[in-house]
This record gives sequence, structure tokens and C-alpha cells, in this order.
Amino acid sequence: MRSFRSILITGASSGLGAALARAYAAPGVFLHLGARRGDLLQELAAECRARGAEVGVASIDVTDAAAMEAWLLAADSGRPLDLVIANAGISGGTHGGHESAAQTRAVLRVNVDGVLNTVLPLLPRFAERKSGQVGIMASLAGHRGFPGAPAYCASKAAVKVWGEGLRGEMAASNVGVSVIMPGFVVTPMTAVNEFPMPFLMQADRAAAIIRKGLAANRARIAFPWPMAVIAWALGALSPALTDRLLRAAPKKR
Repeated sequence: MRSFRSILITGASSGLGAALARAYAAPGVFLHLGARRGDLLQELAAECRARGAEVGVASIDVTDAAAMEAWLLAADSGRPLDLVIANAGISGGTHGGHESAAQTRAVLRVNVDGVLNTVLPLLPRFAERKSGQVGIMASLAGHRGFPGAPAYCASKAAVKVWGEGLRGEMAASNVGVSVIMPGFVVTPMTAVNEFPMPFLMQADRAAAIIRKGLAANRARIAFPWPMAVIAWALGALSPALTDRLLRAAPKKR
């Protein structure tokens, strides 16, 4: 099992990112927390410090490649990172009409480019040290494109597949890569959903599952298992069997 003492998390101001920060906050741990909402970050940092962790915060946009690289390399130079979680992401759907070009590009920019901007600058250093763990936040939605959220599903499919390939590429350097695939978790992202969310899970429970999976360097951290099986099956079955069913499913805001 791997242990982590210097950890960087993006999208840390709320939702799963904040839950992960709380889960890792403990004496002897240094947390580097980044998000766009600086006010929420400061509140979270105070909470994590109260739990004994050292904390550094950065009000940063993951789509800004230059700013991300500068932050990541400075954090790693100060205290070499042994875990980075590319968690930042946004959502959007087709409720009320077609998905706009602007929304499509925004979702892909944050959820795909943001992951690349978080992971790529650190890979050479991790490989040189022959250590380090990468957690890439995908989703069970990455198994299949859903008409209710085409861009979101596409973005999660992209980082899922990239992470799976990257895992094999980095294995010889003893660098772990885990693709994280949650189902429905209680976060601000799901709070806008006006439809039933099967197996909805609290964020702290999800963070505990993710933490355990990262420590074990699991290739795919997919949960809860009943939803993971359903999502996998929808992706594996022929569209001729699933298209009609999915077109009738509720759409996301």
C-alpha cells in the first residue's frame, strides 16, 4: 500500500475535492489545494489545518496551462509531491434544448485540458524519482455517451481512456495511475439534478473509497458497484439495444 504525505488536489473548494482534502488532512501531511473559488479554499484550508495538516492554497484555473505548470512545479520543488489528484471539472446537459457550442467547448476545456494541465507537468519528475501516484477524475458516465449530457460524457471518456493508457506507460517508472469513476455523489454538481439518482452517495464516503483505491494503486476506482455494472453494461451493449432507452432518460441541466 502506498502512503502519501505531499498531496495536490485541483477543484478542491467544494464537492469531492473538498471531501478528499478533509480525508487526507492529518499531522505530517502537506496539502496543496487549488480551485477558482479562493474564499471557499481559505475556509477549507482552515479546516484542514485544524486537523493537523499543513496547507497551501492557490486560486487558479486549470485551463490556464502556464499558471498550472508554474504552481505544480513550485509545489513539487518545495516538497516533492507523491500524489496529484486531477479532480477539477464542470458539468452541463441538454435540459431545455440542445447543448450549445459554447457549453460543449467549456466542458471539454475544463474536464480534458484541465486534467492534462494538472498531470503532464509532473510526469517527468515522477518518472525521474521512480515514484508518485496520479488520480484522474473520470466518471461512470465515461462508459457511454448519454443524450442528456454529451460533452460531459465525452470528456470523462477521454480522460478515462487516456489514464488507462498512461498507467501502462508509466508502470516501468513505478509511477501509479488510477482512473476514478464515481457514480452519483452528493455535490454541488449533482444538486441541480431534478431526476432520481440511483445509489446516490455522500461525498465523505466517496472520498474514503477513493483514498483506499489510490493507496492500492488500483487501475480503476469505480463505485458504487451496482451502478458501475449498469454503466459498464450500457457501454458494452449495442447502441441498437440502448439508444431508445437512453433517449427517454431525464436530461441534465
